[in-house]
Amino acid sequence: MIPSKALSLLCATTVLAGCMTGGLGGGLNFAPPHLAGEAPAPTQAHSSPEATDFDAAGEGEVVETLVARRSVLPEDGIYDRVADAALTAGSRAAEAELRSAKLRAEAENKNWLPTLSSTVSLTSLGETLASLVVDQVLYDNGKRKAERAYAAADVEVAAVTLSQDQNDRVYTALSLYLTTLRGQDKAAMGGKAISQMQGFKRIVDGRVAGGVSDKGDQRMVEGKLLDLRASRDLDAEQANTARAELQAMLGLDIPASDVAPLKSYAPDGLDPLSVIKAEAEAKRTVAQATAERAGQLPGLSASGTLNRNGTSGALNAGTSQGLGFGTKARLDAIENSKETARENVVEARETARRNRSRLEQRLVSLQRQERETAKLVRESRKTFSLFQSQFKAGQRSVLEVVNIYEQLTRREMERLDAKYEVILVQLELARDLGVLADGGAI
Repeated sequence: MIPSKALSLLCATTVLAGCMTGGLGGGLNFAPPHLAGEAPAPTQAHSSPEATDFDAAGEGEVVETLVARRSVLPEDGIYDRVADAALTAGSRAAEAELRSAKLRAEAENKNWLPTLSSTVSLTSLGETLASLVVDQVLYDNGKRKAERAYAAADVEVAAVTLSQDQNDRVYTALSLYLTTLRGQDKAAMGGKAISQMQGFKRIVDGRVAGGVSDKGDQRMVEGKLLDLRASRDLDAEQANTARAELQAMLGLDIPASDVAPLKSYAPDGLDPLSVIKAEAEAKRTVAQATAERAGQLPGLSASGTLNRNGTSGALNAGTSQGLGFGTKARLDAIENSKETARENVVEARETARRNRSRLEQRLVSLQRQERETAKLVRESRKTFSLFQSQFKAGQRSVLEVVNIYEQLTRREMERLDAKYEVILVQLELARDLGVLADGGAI
């Protein structure tokens, strides 16, 4: 009969918690924690128009927002290939943390149900007495509801962290790929310049041998040739280093391909991941503060005990920490932590706006530089062609032609730098918004 008594005791305790939905002693709500509202708590009004009601924020909104984000990388393009390889080869430590957070949230989702425990005590007669104890919280000032909200917010924080981690990984892979291409392009441009400069050196060597030019001209051309070789070797080393790092990161070799700036890189209406994470952390902090506040206040629970002597039940009222002269200060400190969380969100929004404005202005500047350097390259080519013709006609010295060609080479390098910097800034803007990969794929 003991099992049937235990079952009856458990059902009675649970039904008692479910039936006590009315008020008691001034309107206290004794519904189960998953139905009962949180106890009213004094809150400080926030003066910012961007303030969010983190107490009433819906669960799962952050995850839905992240899943809905779509990659801005052209489908089936070289950027998309690098991004897919980066996601496939990722270690996924943040994914493991997200799974752990989801399991914790699943466990906390049932925290309103009764708990069973057993005790073994020694009586005054020297006998042992085993008991089965059933506990059911009837009123806890919203503590268990806050614990569930904390676990849900913890899932959201882990989800944003995963999105940031994967977008950072894609950005790193793409930046390494672009660094490889830039180094290869500049090294190829340097090799072409070296070949041309060697032709000039042969002309100068012949003129020096014929007594037309002095050795100063020869040394000047040799110095420019050495500079070009050093620059080419440096660019080639940077390309090889980035390529080796990318291959180690992805586990495969991505062939070189022509790249172009992104047509879309910062969709409107999307909050940066840093802001979303700050909001999720604020929700978690508010939930934690609510649970801590509830732990400072008296609560009500029902308990039942079953042993060989029979069954017994009791209503228990009290607080786990007790009330004292420092209780009010502790409650005020807990409430202040909520305000701190809200201020952190405002600060995160401001930082995100400043960072985006800085990147957008830098992008505008780089695009202008790219256009200007492209124009200067065209003009320098025309000037170089003209000087070559004048040199052949005896109207220009070889050093004048060498200086013009050196200027042309420098502007070609600047154009390549501006081209790749434009793409990198676009990728950085897309990374901050979390659109370097599909949210569903992450």
